[in-house]
Amino acid sequence: MKSLEEIILLQKKISHSPNYDPILLERMFFKISKRWIGGYSNIDAITEAKKSNQRGMSAILNYLGEGNTEKSQIDSSVSEYFTLLDLLRSKNVSASISVKPTQIGLSIGYDVCLENFRRISEKAKQTGHFMWIDIESANFVEDTLSIYLEVLRKNRDTGVAIQSYLRRSHSDLLHLMENSANLRIVKGAYSEQKDKAYQSNNEISQNFSRLVKLIFKEPTYNGVVAIATHDSKLVDEALALYNKGSKRMKNLQFQLLKGVRDELKEQLVKNGYVVLEYIPYGAKWLQYSLRRIRERKRNIFLLARSLIQS
Repeated sequence: MKSLEEIILLQKKISHSPNYDPILLERMFFKISKRWIGGYSNIDAITEAKKSNQRGMSAILNYLGEGNTEKSQIDSSVSEYFTLLDLLRSKNVSASISVKPTQIGLSIGYDVCLENFRRISEKAKQTGHFMWIDIESANFVEDTLSIYLEVLRKNRDTGVAIQSYLRRSHSDLLHLMENSANLRIVKGAYSEQKDKAYQSNNEISQNFSRLVKLIFKEPTYNGVVAIATHDSKLVDEALALYNKGSKRMKNLQFQLLKGVRDELKEQLVKNGYVVLEYIPYGAKWLQYSLRRIRERKRNIFLLARSLIQS
């Protein structure tokens, strides 16, 4: 098993067997996917967030879904975040939320998305929770950053992601820093043209380093700075910059995905650093999980073995 295509081929072979059970197959996929997702429902996600808390971490909860173009889908997503925020408060869970712009309207219009972000932001402010805005493909970056700066004016407990694979990110970062933005530095996960994005992992990592160094050049910067990567070299570079300085940058944190690099999370917590575990959940778990499975050969073998044994 070397590719996602082979996983799909295996699934098709199983589906044509005389003992094929679609419910069982989905359960097998879900069993493996539980490594990376919080479950189907917000209650499932809350349970996983509590586990993060017990291990010394806060959590970031994301309701899966993007590219919504139907009003019913958009309204449902906004409503879900309202419910999630109420649950976080009532269950006394240490967590924030993270929302994708195209999940709440950016695919159909700037104003729709801005209004929905304002609504969720106001709710988050009422319940006392931080809100992150996820970043998506290059076509949506300009509007996303503009929306973020609008929301930031009313709620300082709001952050946005910056992707190191985009060539524009250096200038975007300078502009955001001028506005004391809260920043999550990520590598980026979308496929883009060469004129918009670096293509090799080496180039992307080098730009990640440049962006982080740019932030640390301002040691009194008062925004949240989140290092969101599982790359040990980049994590170590950020730690070296932090420990080399006067430590006046108080808002450094590390954000890692659920089910990925647990040993690194444990070590960072042990050394006294702030760590947040990113926990996605919801009915749209399959596409997200297949991305995680494809990332490492070991994950592909794990899925294949589970399917064959079933």
